[in-house]
Amino acid sequence: GTPVGFGRATTGGAGGAVVTAHTGAEINAALCARASVSTPLIIRVDGTINVGNTTKGTGSCDTTATEIQFKGVSNVSLIGVANRGVLDQIGVHLRNTSNIVIQNLHIQNVKKSGSPISNGGDAIGMESSVNNVWVDHNTLEASGGESEGFDSLLDMKAGVTNVTVSFNHYLNSSRAGLIGSSDDDDANTNITFHHNWYDNIQQRTPLLRHGLVHTYNNYWFNTSNSDMIHGINSRMSGRVLVEGNYFKNSNNPLIASDDSPEPGCWQTRSNTLDSISYDRSVGDGALV
Repeated sequence: GTPVGFGRATTGGAGGAVVTAHTGAEINAALCARASVSTPLIIRVDGTINVGNTTKGTGSCDTTATEIQFKGVSNVSLIGVANRGVLDQIGVHLRNTSNIVIQNLHIQNVKKSGSPISNGGDAIGMESSVNNVWVDHNTLEASGGESEGFDSLLDMKAGVTNVTVSFNHYLNSSRAGLIGSSDDDDANTNITFHHNWYDNIQQRTPLLRHGLVHTYNNYWFNTSNSDMIHGINSRMSGRVLVEGNYFKNSNNPLIASDDSPEPGCWQTRSNTLDSISYDRSVGDGALV
């Protein structure tokens, strides 16, 4: 398939060589073997990638041994084979990169404290001049929050634009993800979330500062409302269109919070609110 929404121009490594990798070392070797940093490449992941089987690639390519890093490159797809593409305790980091597809992977238990440490505790982290990304049909999983060593499942900061996040299963994490890491971080925009399942997620689905977001046909589920701090939190001039979503057992599913000097705002259309609660003020927008 092809992405829809703001990331629709993303093609990744389409038309390029196809390499199958069983280790992180083989992923990095494939990145380093390209004729140029923009030569299209499809990397199929068949096996469990971890810090133990990942080494820095040789040559001028910018890879590391502690995360799968796309830095200063473009036109790459990283795609799991069947259900065997697992990244265990090792995250994916995008920086100064464009036209990247991350698809059909299970990325789990990436830690920022404890051992091993990878990617600041983010399953996927994007920062600094990242454009045209499609994150599709992945399972992004932690096993708790900061106190257990984890940070977030999908963070975007310092200049991330034109991204589609579709058909992902967010699982067992305190934080799903943010767009904008501080009130001054205003260079992130044009993000689409659709058909994602937020399953036992406490907060940040997403947390948005500045920028324009469209979130539609997603599903939120918690065992009980008390397990949830908030869902979509639009703050500091964020703007989000929220439509066709289903919120089940959700506390504060949609707020424009005053956690920043300026709240964000939102519009809603045709959402289903099933056993929801609010213990915070809703803020700007109209909950229709």
